[in-house]
Amino acid sequence: MYRVGFDVGGTFTDFTIHDGASGAIRHFKVASTPSDPSEAIESGLSALIAELGIAAHDIGFVGHGTTVATNMVIERRGVRTGLITTKGFRDVLEIGRQVRPHLFDYSVGKPEPLVPRQRRIEVAGRIDVEGNTLTELDEAAIRSAAAALLAARVEAIAICFLHSYLRGAHERRAAEIVREVAPDLYVSTSSEVLPEFREYERFSTTAINSYVGPKMDRYLNRFLGRLTNLGIAAQPYTIHSNGGLMSVETVRAYPVRTCLSGPAAGVVGAAEVGKEAGFPDLITFDVGGTSTDVSLVLAGAPAFAASRMVADHPVRTPMVDIHVIGAGGGSIAWIDDAGALKVGPHSAGADPGPVAYGRGGTEPTLTDANIILHRLNPVTLLGGRMKVDEGAARRAVEERIARPLGLTVEEAALGIIRIAVANMSRAIRAVSTEKGHDLANFALFPYGGAGPLHAVAVAEECDLKRVLVPQEPGTMCARGILMSDLSLDFVKSEIIIANDASWPRIVAQFDGMQERGLAWLDKEAVEPGRRSFLRVVEARYKGQNHEVQVRLDKEASSVAFAEFVAGFREAHRREYGYDVEGLAIEVVNCRLKVVGAIDRPGTKPPGTQAAAPLARDHRLVHFADGWVDTPIHDRVSLGAGARLEGPAVIEEMSSTTVVGPGQHVRIDAIGNLIVEL
Repeated sequence: MYRVGFDVGGTFTDFTIHDGASGAIRHFKVASTPSDPSEAIESGLSALIAELGIAAHDIGFVGHGTTVATNMVIERRGVRTGLITTKGFRDVLEIGRQVRPHLFDYSVGKPEPLVPRQRRIEVAGRIDVEGNTLTELDEAAIRSAAAALLAARVEAIAICFLHSYLRGAHERRAAEIVREVAPDLYVSTSSEVLPEFREYERFSTTAINSYVGPKMDRYLNRFLGRLTNLGIAAQPYTIHSNGGLMSVETVRAYPVRTCLSGPAAGVVGAAEVGKEAGFPDLITFDVGGTSTDVSLVLAGAPAFAASRMVADHPVRTPMVDIHVIGAGGGSIAWIDDAGALKVGPHSAGADPGPVAYGRGGTEPTLTDANIILHRLNPVTLLGGRMKVDEGAARRAVEERIARPLGLTVEEAALGIIRIAVANMSRAIRAVSTEKGHDLANFALFPYGGAGPLHAVAVAEECDLKRVLVPQEPGTMCARGILMSDLSLDFVKSEIIIANDASWPRIVAQFDGMQERGLAWLDKEAVEPGRRSFLRVVEARYKGQNHEVQVRLDKEASSVAFAEFVAGFREAHRREYGYDVEGLAIEVVNCRLKVVGAIDRPGTKPPGTQAAAPLARDHRLVHFADGWVDTPIHDRVSLGAGARLEGPAVIEEMSSTTVVGPGQHVRIDAIGNLIVEL
């Protein structure tokens, strides 16, 4: 049986296929098709099937990462959406937290709500902070609101009532009425999407879920149709923001959970490869065509966050903690009004792409700069499948950057790379030193098409001493999908002071969530021996505004209150540097992550090669001190135990690793490149 994972990126769609019989892993890339991402998926799978000579029905697992939902929010391409809410709370989405995006820049405003005010309708009905009914739901008003929104040509409705995280009966009844009035509309309720306190974040997350839901549904239908056309019968799974897999039906109900789909898979894969290589503490460094994604892996486990901003709209759902900046291979170099050279955040993307790709691009990019300096192959990429035009890249950099700044083309290209490296280094510090971590304890784990290309320069900038480059790093996110387990997150909010008397009531919150989790595992046909549950209590000292996470490492009912207090104080010290003995502790949320383990593909080690390998070729490559005659190596020819001295360029289908003069490279037992600075 074959297992295939693929990740749709801004420039390329990446594929990894694992042969369960032989253990062989193959990697593949095709250009993304932004107008319909499923088109690139079909063409890539078709080419893989033909190249490997396999039958489509032999593919027994399909996993996919997608940025469809994220891009819809960023580009505001979702559907017309309406909101039905409690009387008096129509403007929650607009008021937000009253935090200015830039404290001293009054020209920067908050984004327009995805649901405009004229499509936000209030109805009578109120649940109090204890979960009791203050005012019965006005069902006639719900029918009227649904009819009015239908007349306004909405395709989706979000239902968000006050305190529905405690009791969702009003929201469930409202959804039933809306579906009676308008059965074709997509409906989300906040008590299902995010049963958690804090109205603004709950309203925003639910509104985004409805905003992207219909188009995500249509995309999934096209995607499933293309799999059927190819003869692939396996039901696909989608990676979601917490690094787990979920079924198509779950994605249809909760598309907002895919906002970090592909990047999360890369971090999961990096953590697994790092553990296997003996590097449990990593800075993951994913550089694609449009962005750089940076995250932290501690003791072999990715760091997680409870929320993030997507296009300045809060999305609250468990997710891998990833810091994203607009710096990728397609990032455009430009000169600002003051005459300063800038790189990004805008990108040439997949269409037209960098100038050297010959698809109509006219603005110089980071990729063009690397081609000019011969750090990237100036003739072909993707293992010879993609021709590049060095001359066109040189002309673009000369006209747009070098001549206006009075520089040579090489100086301009080097400046573009240095600025991009500085931007990437700031992102790394944001997830490490700014959070109290010592970078000396970490290895840099670069992947994505452009990660290894800039990894050594970034490591030098950040004083990192070691770089770990996995095999075929340009397809790491696709490979990570094959290493991800099935998972789904549940949350229950109840704000309560934790003490000996209330502790049994608090841990009982996990019982109902576990019942729902078991039902989901049954539906996904996960065997009992492959099931596990991760329990977390989010709590704070009374009077604080934000919580820390306390993990319960065994069945909640068997955790004593004193154990919880000790865990809370340790978590608080880790997060804030102190704890306060004797101060009341307030529990806010109980979270349950339900996991169904899968069979992970093992790493097939390369052959042994103790002697210094011969270079495939030589070419002049421009480093900081000028042009240097540099050996060019094929990654696939480097066996375990091989050692290289810099300068060197190591090429493979999905990426290129650049090693500077005076640096050392070795190939470990499972085929990773270890660069020592």
